[in-house]
Amino acid sequence: MKPTILLYHLPEGERLLKIKKALFPLGMKLRAVKKEEYLEPVGYLAGVKEITSCGEIYDGEDFEKEMMVMAGLTSGQVDRVILALRKAGAGRIDYKAVLTPTNQNWNALKLYEELAGEHARMNQ
Repeated sequence: MKPTILLYHLPEGERLLKIKKALFPLGMKLRAVKKEEYLEPVGYLAGVKEITSCGEIYDGEDFEKEMMVMAGLTSGQVDRVILALRKAGAGRIDYKAVLTPTNQNWNALKLYEELAGEHARMNQ
């Protein structure tokens, strides 16, 4: 799988352009996930061949915060992504995850809930 970054709840605009400009040179696939796709398994959206579409469309509320999922990246590549975003002045994305065998079958709602819980515990 080609290294892929999924971006959730990042509206079009200057910030998204900064993110794209920062990450493009790293040679990774970027995908802005549409709200309607939030029920799809994260691994499916990242291109994991063994994971299939759920075929459902999400029509609920959007996330409050942005979320980024990094799939197929080495730890060095993850560090380069974070550094590139910082250098580009793209701002902070608090909810970040690396695709794992555990979370690849989760949908965005489940992953967001887990990340929100972790973020709250870390910032108490």
